Amino acid sequence: MKLRGYMLGILSAVSYGLIPIFILPIKQAHFSMDITLFYRFFFSALMVGGYLMYSRQNFRLNKKEALILAILGICYALSSEFLFLGYDFLTPGIASTVLFIYPVIVALIMFFFYKEKLSRLSVVSLLFAFAGVIVLCLKGNGLEINFAGLGIVMLSSLFYALYMVIVNKANLKVSGFKLTFFSMLFTSLFFMTKALMGHESFAIPSISIFLNFLVFAFLTTVISSLCLVYAIKHIGSTPVAILGALEPVVAVMVSVLLFHEKFTTNLLIGITLILFGVILNVIGDQKKIRHA
Repeated sequence: MKLRGYMLGILSAVSYGLIPIFILPIKQAHFSMDITLFYRFFFSALMVGGYLMYSRQNFRLNKKEALILAILGICYALSSEFLFLGYDFLTPGIASTVLFIYPVIVALIMFFFYKEKLSRLSVVSLLFAFAGVIVLCLKGNGLEINFAGLGIVMLSSLFYALYMVIVNKANLKVSGFKLTFFSMLFTSLFFMTKALMGHESFAIPSISIFLNFLVFAFLTTVISSLCLVYAIKHIGSTPVAILGALEPVVAVMVSVLLFHEKFTTNLLIGITLILFGVILNVIGDQKKIRHA
């Protein structure tokens, strides 16, 4: 049972790390990001909604739940939007790694807004994570930071952290699947509204792009979310969060092998520092829970 949990946790992280495979060809073809992200989340919502119907779960929400889930959808949408904008400024490997500092941002939000104490381990993890980000931005002998790219991806990380904090603090009485379904539905509505305001066409130009959207939605969103839910059931949230460290590693491997991103010493050191910082942060969180 534990082995199954670890396998599901790994599959969740790996499938999420495959995002660059689907996004980069679409960006290179100059296809609309809003339409791409609308179809990604719309198809994902249809797939998860189909499962909810199959398992005979009801779709009812009260006003408070609908409002919170709409806010979650907007946070998720903005996180996706800023990540893919960041790909224009940073390589996918670096962007995916910077995004992964969201557990550290969660710790900072909990400290400043909910007065949760930062343990020594959490402070050390913060230092490692920020040191990693700085090393990623080093080029040659000087500190050459692409501030626009870094700021955009940090915004992506911030909105993902807000998503996690709201899920944690809102005390929603809905199942993980229902939460995932409505988050995806509201996220798709966000991108649909943007596309409509920009008078963009929703026509899918070819079968290959349609299949790309379907596989993109299924692999990086549905599979990732379902495996995450079941992995947490089998082994708990801490080991799953640590296994999540594979996400940027997979994204970097994809970028290096498929899109010829240079695997530099700075990239290796930066990734290692950020992963080490995040894993320390997760372990620190678990210790805090045990002593509570």
